[in-house]
Amino acid sequence: MSLSLYVDGDRWRSHLRSVMATHPTLVPVVKGNGYGFGNGRLARKAAWLGVDTVAVGTYAEIDDVRTRFDGRILVLTPWRPFEQRVVYDDRIVHTVSRTADLAELLARGDRPRVVLERMTSMRRHGLSARELREAAGMLTHAVTLEGVALHLPMAHGSHLAETERLMTDVVAAGLPTRTVYVSHLTDGELAALSSAYPEYSLRPRVGTDLWLGDRGALSVRATVLDAHPVERGDVFGYRGRSAPKSGTILVVSGGTANGVGLEAPSAADTLRQRAVSLAKGGLDAAGFVRSPFTIGGKQRLFAEPPHMQASMLFVPSGAPVPAVGDEVDVRVRFTTTAFDRTVVS
Repeated sequence: MSLSLYVDGDRWRSHLRSVMATHPTLVPVVKGNGYGFGNGRLARKAAWLGVDTVAVGTYAEIDDVRTRFDGRILVLTPWRPFEQRVVYDDRIVHTVSRTADLAELLARGDRPRVVLERMTSMRRHGLSARELREAAGMLTHAVTLEGVALHLPMAHGSHLAETERLMTDVVAAGLPTRTVYVSHLTDGELAALSSAYPEYSLRPRVGTDLWLGDRGALSVRATVLDAHPVERGDVFGYRGRSAPKSGTILVVSGGTANGVGLEAPSAADTLRQRAVSLAKGGLDAAGFVRSPFTIGGKQRLFAEPPHMQASMLFVPSGAPVPAVGDEVDVRVRFTTTAFDRTVVS
């Protein structure tokens, strides 16, 4: 009676080894909900891959990782003096994005490991070219500089020109490091940068393409919990809705507690994406919302908004109705889904 993630273990592990073979300096990203697997499981898998460093999103995520991984843990969210969950030991690497924060870390006296983040077109965190040079002048033996970080956006098109400009700033700063951590660069861009800057070690931080790069190795299924035939006008659900026509109200595992029915905002960059958004908005307004559950080869409509741990679907008369206890396929966004169980073959 669960929303289950099934993993073809051999195929998934083969994919992980393939990515590592292509990028031997890779830093696995282990954050959030662990890309659907859980951070603890991914930390153990990172240890199995033999990497020396993993990246977590926040300081609150360190505890799930540090007992399962023996190497360095890079925190992607920049250090701030007001952060209450900071862990200071020789394994933790702090990201620094402001010179004021670097000054405070220098004053600690316990020689923390740090990575300086250069601002990119993301404009989320980071030092300007001038601030990077200023930070270089501030460095003393009070900190250990592990490298520089460049977090690029995921927009379409090449990041090569921007990254080359940023690398020029890194070189000009005269920092005592030859390590640059990068995010969201293609294999071709990494190869070009490595050729242009052979004296630097580029370390790609990779999450989605590593853990979820072979979707064919992953499948999600929900358990059918109940099935109730209805005729047009029959009332059902929390909100007392009426069946639009004859069919079946199918109750399946998986609800808002699992992330079902929750959706992140979409950029809708292309005309097609905008058309889809308009069409979907029209369905929403009419009270017909497509669910992620597939039955009889079609994504069925929610009968009403999903409940906390289950969802009610409407299956029209004439469509196949699975039996109680059967499993049905579910299409989910892994980074926002909490599975009740994970089964690795």
